[in-house]
This record gives sequence, structure tokens and C-alpha cells, in this order.
Amino acid sequence: MILTFVILYLAVSVGVGLHAARRVHDTKDFAVAGRSLPLPIVAATVFATWFGAEALMGMSATFVKEGLRGVVADPFGSTLCLVLAGLFFAPRFYRLNLLTVGDYYRLRYDRRVEVLCTLCIVASYVGWVAAQFKVLGLVLNVVTQGAVSQQAGMVIGAAIVLTYTTFGGMFSVAILDFVQLSVIIGGLLYIVSVVSDLAGGAGAVLSHAAQAGKLEFFPAASLDAWIPFIGAGVTMMLGSIPQQDVFQRITSAKDERTAVRGSLAGAALYFSFCFVPMFLAYAALLVDPDRFGTLLREDSQLVLPTLIVEYTPAVAQILFFGAVLSAVMSCSSATLLAPSVALSENVLKGLMPGLDERGLLRMMRIVLVGFAVIVLAIAISSDASIYQLVVNTYKVTLVAAFVPLAAGLYWRGATIVGALCAIGLGLATWIAGEVLSSEQPVWPPQLLGLLMAGVGMVIGSKAHLIYDRADMVREGSAETGETQEMVESRVTKSPRRPPGI
Repeated sequence: MILTFVILYLAVSVGVGLHAARRVHDTKDFAVAGRSLPLPIVAATVFATWFGAEALMGMSATFVKEGLRGVVADPFGSTLCLVLAGLFFAPRFYRLNLLTVGDYYRLRYDRRVEVLCTLCIVASYVGWVAAQFKVLGLVLNVVTQGAVSQQAGMVIGAAIVLTYTTFGGMFSVAILDFVQLSVIIGGLLYIVSVVSDLAGGAGAVLSHAAQAGKLEFFPAASLDAWIPFIGAGVTMMLGSIPQQDVFQRITSAKDERTAVRGSLAGAALYFSFCFVPMFLAYAALLVDPDRFGTLLREDSQLVLPTLIVEYTPAVAQILFFGAVLSAVMSCSSATLLAPSVALSENVLKGLMPGLDERGLLRMMRIVLVGFAVIVLAIAISSDASIYQLVVNTYKVTLVAAFVPLAAGLYWRGATIVGALCAIGLGLATWIAGEVLSSEQPVWPPQLLGLLMAGVGMVIGSKAHLIYDRADMVREGSAETGETQEMVESRVTKSPRRPPGI
């Protein structure tokens, strides 16, 4: 019965996605749904995009092993990312009327910054999408009782998501997200009531978790504990802001106010429901300590699906796997679409100057298929946990793309040279830290990379402006006969700025 439901659910999802594809006529429809989405759909797509594999399987397994302190990156850091994006980035992004976040780097700086940041953004999606494919494979393996291997399940799940995303783009993603949101919320709330009774009540679960120290959030009062803690939180909080999927949801709204409110509402929903899988996974330890204690040591990602399959009625199983499929499919489609659009618009399009609108739309679809195939191969071959696959993806955007974005929006003195220095210094510091540091360094390499990116932006921009002013002084005195003091006074009052927005 569960397998029948899963097959039916997947078929309906593909049908809805393909139906929505009829509204796609150009790249604007494909990438940002024609900037027409109302508040409920914007909030639903923000929530559904982030509530995926790591929230259901990865985050819950990490919480059972490490407690709240172990999930500081997600959901705490990721929720703050959506709040910051809604309050400080959504209004400015929406007014620019751009197709991708890479377009901003080109307008504010130049083509070099656009390509470098876009490549970093695209690379950051590899781990995220791979995590979604892993969960699709895990679900199909569980519901078929092993008849379909996890690897084969990844291939089947990827093919289904790829079908409706390739044709429908953002319209398919947004409409399915709204439908899947109700399945996720309704299914998880019902399952909580069932599992809570099995574990002796919600109070018993929370009390046991508190006594085991799992609800302790802040680390000990020492730099050795606080610096890694801050580094983990900052990675998701700031590294996720330059992401194309966040940008797409903001700019898909029908107006600026809806973009801001949709981001904040999605953040509230996400933060609230991320604790549901954590509760369920920890309750498993009270339901059968020996069984799930062993499973926790062997493969903690199987704790939650095993609990549902072996200890809950058929209705709960149907709702759980419906919620899992909804979450993972919506997240997969969004995270496949975002890098494909960015790579096509901001890297490949510049190499094909004669490409028309229809050709660009075709190229976006081809890139989407190619990206999915590459990530699927990585997912099949990777042994990394779902949670780590997701969290590690944001390190590259944190060290390379965040500082140029934030400085470009909020500091008039940011220049092209400053942006290039920030990207280069941030990446070099992070890579060196990853290669040379121990397994658990006090200073996380990505945090050092972020700090050095900021240093590179300030020093590079200041040096650029000083050189630029000196050049203007030389040009002005040669052309007008002014004294150097007169020209310096005039230039200081109106310094030359690089082309920007």
C-alpha cells in the first residue's frame, strides 16, 4: 500500500509540474515565474526549498548524536539567513529587476567578478543537490523493502524531479511547493502525535533529552569552544545569502512588499518545523533504546525512517513518506534550477553573443540536465552524511561571494579591485586552511576566509581609489594647467567611482 501511494504521488507530482510548464514562454518565466507569485506561494516556496533532506534526515540524526549545539548551522544559521535576506537584501534585489544574482555582480563590478562569483555559487549547489538525491534513494529503498537499491533509487528520483523541472522551471517549482507544503505540515503533525504516544508523551521525550544534555545550545565559556560554534553558524547564515535559490524566491514575488514578507514568513515556518524531525528521531531512543542505539552507531540517518516503518500504522507511514517526498522533491527541483539558470545566464551566455531568447531558454534546460547528471554521479559515489553535504556547500560562497555582495550594496567605496581581492584572498585562505588544518581546528577555515575576504575588499578598494585619484590629479594638471593642490582638492570632493548601480 505504501509503495502504491509513493508511485501515485510521484505520478501526480510530475503531472502537476508538467501542467504548470504551459505557462513558461521565456527565460523570465522559467527563472523567476514572471515575477508574479503571491505571498502564500512565495512563503511556501521559501520554506519548501530549505526544508529538504538535511531537515528531515540529516538534521534529526545530527541532533540525536550532538544535541542542539550540533545543529547551530541549520536550522539556526539558515533561519537567520532568511531573516537577513528578507530585511536587508530583498528590497534592494527586487528593485533591480535582475534575472540572477550573478547579474548584480556584473552591474556593480564587472564581467570578471560576475563569472568568478557565479562559478562559486554553482559549485556550492553540488553538495546540496547530492543530499536530496541521497534521500530520494533512501526513501525508495525503504518503501520497496530493499527491492530498489539506494543507488537505483537515486537515479529514479533524480529522473522524476528532472522531468518536471526541465519543462516547467520556476512555475512548476512554485506550484508544487505550495501543494507539498500542506502535505509536509499535515503529515508531520499527525506523526508527532502517534510517535509521542509510543514514547510516553512529549514531556517524557523532552525531559529525557534535557537530562542527556541535548537541549544545551551555547558552548562552554572559552574561545576554543565559541570560535568553531560561531564559524558553523556564520557559514549558513551568511554563506547562503548569495545563493541563486534565495534570489529567485525574492524576485519571483509579485511586488517588493511580498518579497520581504514571503522571506520572513518562510523563515518562521522553516524554523518551527525543523524541530519536528528532531523530536521524532530522539523519541525513537525511548521507543526501543537497544534497536535504535545500535542503528545510531551504524547509520544514524536510518533512525527516523526505521521508526516510522516498524513502529507506526500504515496511515502514519503514508503521511511520513508523503512528507519526505514532498520536502525532498521541492528542494531538489529548486536547487537544480538555481545553478543551471545562473551558469547559463552569467557564464555561458557571454560566450555566445548571438544567442536569442529561445536559444537561451533551450540552453538553460540543457545545462539543468547536465548538472543533474554530474551531481547524481557524485551522490552515488559519496560517503558523506546528508547533513555535512549540505552544510559544507556554503563555505565557498561564504568566503568568495558574500563580501562582494554585501559591500556592493552597502558600501559606496567598494570597487572592482576590492571585489577581486576579496574573492582571491577569501578562497586562498579557506583552501589553505582546509589543506593545512587539523580535523577540528579552533579557527574554522571558512571563518578565516570570510575575515580575509573582508580585509581584501577594504585594502583593494582603498588602494584602487588612491591610485585612481592620483591618476586624475595627473590628468587634470596636464590638461588644465591647475596646480596639484587645486586638482587634489577637486578630486577629493568628487572621487571617481567605478561603474556601478
